[in-house]
Amino acid sequence: MVMEDPEAPHHMLLLRNFMSQGLVHHQPLIYASPAKDPRGFLGTLPNPVGPKEDKSRVHETEQEKLRIAWQYKKYSGEHSSDSRRDGKSEFCSDFDLRKPLERHFFSGQLIDCVTLNDSADLASFHQRCSTFLSQTPRTNENMTGGRIAIQSLCSPQCEFSNNEWEMLSFVRSLKSVLRLLNGVAVLTFPPSLVSETFSKRMQHLADTLVSVKAIPDEDKELAKLLTGYQDMVGLLNVHKVARNNTQVPAILEATTFSMKLHKRRSLVLECLNQAPVDGSSGTSYGSSGTCSSGSSKAGGTLDF
Repeated sequence: MVMEDPEAPHHMLLLRNFMSQGLVHHQPLIYASPAKDPRGFLGTLPNPVGPKEDKSRVHETEQEKLRIAWQYKKYSGEHSSDSRRDGKSEFCSDFDLRKPLERHFFSGQLIDCVTLNDSADLASFHQRCSTFLSQTPRTNENMTGGRIAIQSLCSPQCEFSNNEWEMLSFVRSLKSVLRLLNGVAVLTFPPSLVSETFSKRMQHLADTLVSVKAIPDEDKELAKLLTGYQDMVGLLNVHKVARNNTQVPAILEATTFSMKLHKRRSLVLECLNQAPVDGSSGTSYGSSGTCSSGSSKAGGTLDF
C-alpha cells in the first residue's frame, strides 16, 4: 500500500515500474483507476533498460561510490550486466521512463483495465479480481500469480468514496484472495482526502506500507544535510514490512530512501546519506571549510 502525496504524483512512478515488471515477466495484470479510460495508462509504462545501458549505469554508480570515501561500501560482485544466466531470464527492475514499453510485451498477455469512475460499489470489482486471478495459468515451473495495480482507491471521482466501511471490507477481502491465489497487489490512496480514522485503518490492513513525499526544488538546508540532493525528486518512507506466519518484527537498516531519476530516465531508490559533519564547527564538510597548501595559520583555512 502506497500513501500518496498531494503535492506530486510520485506514486505513479512506483505503479508504472510495478506494472512493467509484471508484463516483462509474463505475469497477468489488472489495472484499476478512477480515470474514464484506464487503458491509455498502459502507453506510459516504461521499457526495460538495455544490457549496454545497464552496464554503463552500474559502472558510473561504482565510480561514484569510490569517489566518496565516507560513503564507500563493498560494491564488487553486487551487480551483473548479464540479463540471462543459464538460459533463464533474470529478474528485471531497471526501466527507462523515457521509452514506452515495447508492443511485443503486450502481445499474448492477460491484461484487464477497469475504470472505477462509474462504479457504485466495489463488489463487482472484487469479483472481477477473483475471477481474473483464478484464470492465471499455473505450471510446476511457474507458480507466480497475477498482479493487481489499483490507483487512488479513495478518489472523490468514485461513487463509493463516501462508504469507508465498504472500502475497508474490499481491502480485507482482496488480501484473502491474493494469499489464496498467490497474487500480489499495489494499492495507492490519498490520505489527505480521507478522515484520519479511516487512514489509520487502511494502514493497519496493509501488509507492506510506504509513503511518498515531494521535496522542495531549492532547499538550502536540506542540500547541506543530504548528499546528491540535486538529483532527488522525492522521498520514500517504509512504515511497515510484510511479515507472514511470524510474530518477529522486521528491523530494517534504513526506513527512508531518496527517489532519484538517474539521467532523467531510471527510477533509483537509495538510502539517505547524511553529509559528514565537522566536529569543530558542527557544520557539513560540503558547506564550510576550504583546502589549501602552504603554512598553517591559526583560524585560517584547513591545511593538508
